[in-house]
Amino acid sequence: MSRETCQRKTTGGRGAPQPIEPAPVRLLIEVDDAPASAGRLIRGGPALRHACSDERAKAPQLRGWCPGALRPMVSGDGLVVRVRPRLGRIAGGQLIAVASAAQRFGDGEVQLTNRANLQIRGVAAADHPALLAELDRHGLVDPDESAERRRNVIVTPFPDEAGETARIAAALTAALADLPTLPAKFGFAVDTGRVRLLAETPADIRIERAADGGIILRADGAGTGRPVRADAAAGAAVDLARWFLSAGGVRAGRGRMAALVRRRRPPVGPEQAEPAPSAAAPTPGPIPGGHLVGFPFGAAPAAALLALGRLGDVRVTPWRMLAVETSLAPPPLDGVLLAADPLTQVSACSGAPFCPQAAGSTRDLARALAPAVPAGSHLHVAGCPKGCAHAAPADLTIVATPRGYDLVARGAAADAPRVRDLRPADLADGALFREALA
Repeated sequence: MSRETCQRKTTGGRGAPQPIEPAPVRLLIEVDDAPASAGRLIRGGPALRHACSDERAKAPQLRGWCPGALRPMVSGDGLVVRVRPRLGRIAGGQLIAVASAAQRFGDGEVQLTNRANLQIRGVAAADHPALLAELDRHGLVDPDESAERRRNVIVTPFPDEAGETARIAAALTAALADLPTLPAKFGFAVDTGRVRLLAETPADIRIERAADGGIILRADGAGTGRPVRADAAAGAAVDLARWFLSAGGVRAGRGRMAALVRRRRPPVGPEQAEPAPSAAAPTPGPIPGGHLVGFPFGAAPAAALLALGRLGDVRVTPWRMLAVETSLAPPPLDGVLLAADPLTQVSACSGAPFCPQAAGSTRDLARALAPAVPAGSHLHVAGCPKGCAHAAPADLTIVATPRGYDLVARGAAADAPRVRDLRPADLADGALFREALA
């Protein structure tokens, strides 16, 4: 493990980076996969657009972990600070606090992630302690980094009416304290609502609704799961995590359940059950007890979140939408999708120049191409082969490279492309999309 010493200051949102004067401010940030000799001081100025990375043409750095509030990640536009809502919910006042912090310390937006978290980008290293203090005042910071890393639980935003989902999620969160250290990206999903909705959401251990209406515990990558009682589901999930560790699921500090399941069969009981059919992610619009609101690319303007937080509490979804618990219809707000829109069929990372890994811009291209995406298909525009915005295969994936853009059909960003070295104009009319999907 290396430690990079980074200095960062931004002004005017995502404008040009400015140095901190008179003396460098240092923040120790752990970076996986960097050689022990890689520590260096990254100074302010325009060169910070590509801070903490080598030449763009080189392979992207696989860090193997996600940022947190206590353990931020250095990116091309400053620190990325991630808030993990407890049990998938955040009070309206807490949402207002996060939005206000993004205005004061970040770039004025709050990013919604595919792990149902909120994150603030563009934070100066010198401002990180003040940001943490502000978040902590609203109950949004864990006691320590270890507790933060363990609390990697995604909860369905449409739980059952009897409260079973909330009880399972709370018991699981508490039980995680007894586990040895798991890989940083290892996560759990509680998908026990009336409809199973998290099948495409990254998770390693799944507590989910069974086809017969009961609850099963399923290792990601396995086709079936073991029936469990609701009051025993959390303990069974912890036991499965212990099996993952003892069975050699971790290599060099990393590991995912699906990769282990390909090598070893997970422990099974006398009975196995099929998961319930998976439903597609919903689109923005009215829902029971509230309204589902979306944001292009998950980038929520802080001003909009201030208004939404005044309407009620929210449930954070892995589809980069918020379920606002309110009897009132949200008013039209800049940067908010209140109904189905072509942009809901598109995902894109922050891209260049905001991410040092990216080989090109992403969101302007994704926005321009959204109307050309065939109905029912999903387009993912990635700045590099890591595909952070949409790790799963997509119908169409465009990947930025030093030579242009590559097009992948029915695959992920790291898969072999169907067409290489495209220009944005080559994609504008959608003909290549239709041909790729034919």
